[in-house]
This record gives sequence, C-alpha cells and structure tokens, in this order.
Amino acid sequence: MQKTALVPYADLPRIHHERHVLTSSVDVFGVAHWLLADRAPQPGLDVLPFDALVVSVHPGGYVELTELSALRARWPHLDRLPDGGFVVAASRARRYEDGDQVQVFDALGRETLSFSVGDAIEHLLTDEAGRIWVGHFDENPVGIRCWSSMGHICWTSDGAGIPGLFDCYALNVSGTTAWACPYTDFPLVEIRLKRPARPVRVWANHVRGAQAVAVHGGRVAFYGGYGEEQDRLAHGELTETSVEPTDVGLLTLPDGTLPGGRRVVGRGSRIYVQAEPFTAWNVLDLSR
Repeated sequence: MQKTALVPYADLPRIHHERHVLTSSVDVFGVAHWLLADRAPQPGLDVLPFDALVVSVHPGGYVELTELSALRARWPHLDRLPDGGFVVAASRARRYEDGDQVQVFDALGRETLSFSVGDAIEHLLTDEAGRIWVGHFDENPVGIRCWSSMGHICWTSDGAGIPGLFDCYALNVSGTTAWACPYTDFPLVEIRLKRPARPVRVWANHVRGAQAVAVHGGRVAFYGGYGEEQDRLAHGELTETSVEPTDVGLLTLPDGTLPGGRRVVGRGSRIYVQAEPFTAWNVLDLSR
C-alpha cells in the first residue's frame, strides 16, 4: 500500500518539554500553539482554577509566550483569535452550569469573557473573522455551531439539510469557511456564511470514519478510519454531487512510522498531525 509521509512543521522548544501538554493546536494563520501546565491533570485532586502558559511557534520559528490566568478547564480545547487573544474551552459542560465553559482571553492573557456552547465538544476552531466553530460528539448531538467571540450564535446546523449529522467526526476551518465530515452518513459538507442564500453544500461520500479532512480546489483527502484503517489516507475528487474516490494509502510520520495516538487539525488544504508526546506538529498539504 502506498505510503505518504508527513512533513515536519513546528516543534515545541525543548526548554518547555518538562511541562505537561494540556492541549495543542494550529490556528487559521498557521501558528502552532501549546497549552502547558506544571503537571498533568489528576481528576478529583486538582484545585481549579489554575494558571497555564501558551507557547506559540510562528512559521519561520519565532516563539511567543503568553501566560493565561485562572483557567477552569481540566481537559481543554485551545485556539487563537485574530486579535492575539485566546479561546479555552472545556469539552464537557456539566460542571460549568454558571456559563463559564468557554473562556476568552485578551492578548495579555487576561480573561475578558466567559460563556457556554454546550456539552461534548469534539472540535473547536476559530476563523479569520474571529468566529468560533464548534463540532460536537454524540453525547450532545447538536451537530455543528458557530459562535461569535462574544458568545452569540452566528450559525447552527439545525435545519441545514446535512444528512445523518449525529457526531462531528471531522471539522476543517480555513479563512471564513468550514468543512465537515459528520457521522452517520459521512457526507462532505461545506459551510460558507458569506453565501447566506445557500451557506451549505453537501457531497455524498463513501469514506467512513475519517477524523480529518483537507480540501484544495476539486481535490479532497480524508485521514483516519475505523480499526485497522486508523492511519488511512483516502483521496477523492469533487463532482457536482459526490466525492469520487481516486486512491487509498497510509499516512505516516516523517520517519515512516505510523502515528498511533495523535491529535489532528484540518485547515483548508492542510491536515496537521501531532503524535505522542505531543511536542511536534507535522503536516500534509494537498496544495503541494
């Protein structure tokens, strides 16, 4: 089976390796971020809130540090806003009934706002307009929603005509456009809020279980799958109504090994992959 190797993208500076990586992401502008704590969370023993450090590595290697004060999410999602601030969200909302599931921080690391977006966050990605896209997993099957950074709903998948939307397996946000591949039918979905008369387009798709998707022009790549297909890389081409498969292979780390446990982020033509111990991001770029 054909193998495609990821390309090294960004590394957490070694000086920070002794800290625990709570989470990590790559923002809409291609900057990699690590949210670090002094030690790993210990359910039932930790005292919340706590302080954390964001290490940001820009394309070209410039490193930026931001201290965030009084985080309340033990198992957080992280992304950066276009104004230099950050969004930190707890994936589970049950313990945040007073509306502080999502914390918004300014560029100096000070909390400016908190609100809730609902339980069971699978993906949280910001776009170039500062909107926050949230994909939920099946313990809260509300699908996909888009929020302003002030906590107001901008768009919801309710009534959007997306077939079988029960769990947002894959979400890709690039510019101001979102792409998704949701369970149970796994269609490829494009959401463009700048096209209000027809914000959603749907293509039928036969690739099941992908955790990440990348799109470039009329080409699509799906990464991941069930069981033995967890490292599958499936390519396809867009027709008017469907994704037509072209080839299937494996996606590996730069050294040719399989990633195993990993994080993934989809951004336009790119799929970023971070394998344990979560100190390096690698990339597949369909535009190359």
